[in-house]
Amino acid sequence: MAYIDLDLKKLKSNFDYLNALFKKNNIEWSAVSKILSGHKEYLTELLKFEIIQICDSRVSNLKQIKLINPKIETIYIKPPAKRSIPQIVKYADISMNTEFETIKLLAKEAKKQNKIHKIIIMIELGELREGVLGEDFIAFYESVFKLENIKVVGIGANLSCLYGVLPNHDKLIQLSLYEQLIEAKFNKQIPYVSGGSSVTIPLIFQRLLPKGINHFRVGETLFLGTDVYNNVPLKKMQSDVFKLYAEIIELIEKPVVPMGEFGTNVEGKNIEFDQTNIGEKSYRAIIDLGLLDVDVKHIELVDKSLQLAGASSDMIVINLGDNKKNYVVGDLIEFRLDYMGTLRIVNSKYIEKRITR
Repeated sequence: MAYIDLDLKKLKSNFDYLNALFKKNNIEWSAVSKILSGHKEYLTELLKFEIIQICDSRVSNLKQIKLINPKIETIYIKPPAKRSIPQIVKYADISMNTEFETIKLLAKEAKKQNKIHKIIIMIELGELREGVLGEDFIAFYESVFKLENIKVVGIGANLSCLYGVLPNHDKLIQLSLYEQLIEAKFNKQIPYVSGGSSVTIPLIFQRLLPKGINHFRVGETLFLGTDVYNNVPLKKMQSDVFKLYAEIIELIEKPVVPMGEFGTNVEGKNIEFDQTNIGEKSYRAIIDLGLLDVDVKHIELVDKSLQLAGASSDMIVINLGDNKKNYVVGDLIEFRLDYMGTLRIVNSKYIEKRITR
């Protein structure tokens, strides 16, 4: 059975590095846990760290977090769906919002649950995902401030996730100025200017992060050690916290070029082959991993002598060439994963989750 392994020592090293970095720069931060897909054992280990806040985009994951540690502050990090509002108020101490009608429903539910629900209002800075438009944000805040059982604790923005619009000094200065305008106009204290995420971390090293940005939400860099801005490993961080292993379930020397009339494969693709390879043979291994579990674009073979030959729903085929390393059935093939690969694998109920302590 294929399995993914989480190296706790390496994860703790990444956490300690980020924690020290943010403390040095007077920044509060939240760990984004959605890559763990609510896995109880993984979350339990993560919550043993000195985490103050934790973010997720699934209410069920926040519920699991609260069951493990009821005292930790939780943040729901996408605009709430109306049908989820009772659960969001129950399990999220803070939610990120862009729709006034939704916030009104949150206020109503918070009153019902005898709570004050805290919110961060997201502002559009050019990524065109979630966010209130700049020309509307003053009126938006004014309306929200009138609601009972709602406390505005921040202004935020999201960049890079949809179209890859990168954060820069000017965009983040703009976010910081929005916060100052709100505080001045309404005489309200807005504790968080949440403009930071994994992609923003390099601006700290370049001394380009405006002082007003005081809150980060970090997932990918914590778990994968990635400099997301430049798409390279970040120095002094561990990039192999997660490793994926899949077992060889067949290994036979076969022709390199398939035989027969060709149609489309399971993904609807027409595959072409170099006809000069007709008659050539190669050892081919089938492993117990498939497209149901992961997109092969997001995994990388650790052994560079091997090549991915193709994939179907439940199996991946690997080209071993002459099999000079003498792989046999039952051997494990090791993979490195990027963020989306890790997210998909951890979310797959068919992949065993293990921990190296």
